[in-house]
Amino acid sequence: MQRITRVMCDRNNCEKISLLDQYNSLLALLKPYLTDRTFSILAVARLIDDNQYIGWYTELEGQPVLLNEISDQSLKAKIEKTLQDRINDIETTVKLIPITAEQKTFISSWLPKIKSSGNHIYVINDEPVIVNTFEEPVLPASAPVIPPKPFWRWWHFLLLGLLLLSLLGILWYLFCPYGKAKPTVPDTKPVITQPIEEKKPESVVEPLKEDQQSVVKSDPEPIPAPKNCITREEIANNTDTPKMVMIFDNSASMLFTLMETQTSINQYLHADFYSMTRQEAEAYEKRMTRLPNRLSTSKKVALSSIDKIQADVNIALVTLSACPAAQTTSFYRYENRSKLKNKISRLKPLENNSATPLYSGIKQASKMLDGVNRDDYILVISDGEDNCTKANICALANKIATQQPRLKINIVDIAGQHKIDCVANKTGGKVYIAQSPKQVINQMDKAVSSMNISKPICE
Repeated sequence: MQRITRVMCDRNNCEKISLLDQYNSLLALLKPYLTDRTFSILAVARLIDDNQYIGWYTELEGQPVLLNEISDQSLKAKIEKTLQDRINDIETTVKLIPITAEQKTFISSWLPKIKSSGNHIYVINDEPVIVNTFEEPVLPASAPVIPPKPFWRWWHFLLLGLLLLSLLGILWYLFCPYGKAKPTVPDTKPVITQPIEEKKPESVVEPLKEDQQSVVKSDPEPIPAPKNCITREEIANNTDTPKMVMIFDNSASMLFTLMETQTSINQYLHADFYSMTRQEAEAYEKRMTRLPNRLSTSKKVALSSIDKIQADVNIALVTLSACPAAQTTSFYRYENRSKLKNKISRLKPLENNSATPLYSGIKQASKMLDGVNRDDYILVISDGEDNCTKANICALANKIATQQPRLKINIVDIAGQHKIDCVANKTGGKVYIAQSPKQVINQMDKAVSSMNISKPICE
């Protein structure tokens, strides 16, 4: 955690000290229910240097810059929108989380202070962070009220009178009976005649002469329906068929059980193990990693998904196990898919240096595919974001979308954190959230079927 800035603290100002304590209570109340990215806009405040200063800290890494010092107006507008989106996420979460009415009132009283334009907004790697001033909320100034000019003038009444006279004249002409001849109505009732049906002349069929041949029109041949299978000849002549790379997260976080909520997992990650006995810590870890966990379920569903991918599509595997780079394999043809499945079955997170080099994995996978002259696909199965590099993965996805417009990236998000949604959004793919064993199965099926590469072999 790095320090953004520090401000002088007046220990004699009891109100400010009380607001600092309230702010820390607010963070403790919100943190279990917010995603890491949403929570990151709230800087952490601590008393430092013998309580003479308040230090403001963040988990983000990079050089802090004040938002007002950014000269690029388009970038500034983008960051302001991100800030507003995160604040909206907080407001939405507060309405849904299971807290008491008193706690909701407390949070609601702080929302204006969070949104106050008097706060200092810092930017770290295009991510906004609020440093609260603990002052009265400064709301955007409302526009001055300009009294309307009186509309009615004497000539307005004159025009209105002329308009009314014209309207009366039109009504008089249309509805007044005087001066108009009444139409004569005959005394006799009209004769209603039935329509006479014309008789069509009977067709005369002349017998064919011996030297004449009858011409019989044949029915047009039916248009063949599109094939829903792949022939073995097409598999043998696999030249312009799509290829696919499966990116598999093999980091330690994939060992978390799918039987606990994300809130429980967040509490486990921030648990104070030093206050527990060895037996308590081991039991806690065993409960939070029990089967079915993220890794075991993802491997099982990935193996069944491979069987559904059509036989002429070659598949490669990229594993995310440790920094600095992901590990890649060559492409497996249909007859060698058993080797690919065995490799996935043997995946196991490293005990030391386990990490998620997602940026490296997506970059390497994109280089293995064409995505220009044919449709190619990447399927990412992960529960988090890159923790090996500070490089912008959204910028990488934007570059891929520009240079390889026919390369689609689908994501199966095991934790539902929405941390890499931009990768799918920029490449025309989709994000599938899966936080239970049943969801993992359903969402993986959807992720594969949307790629349109799941035709069986023609028998």
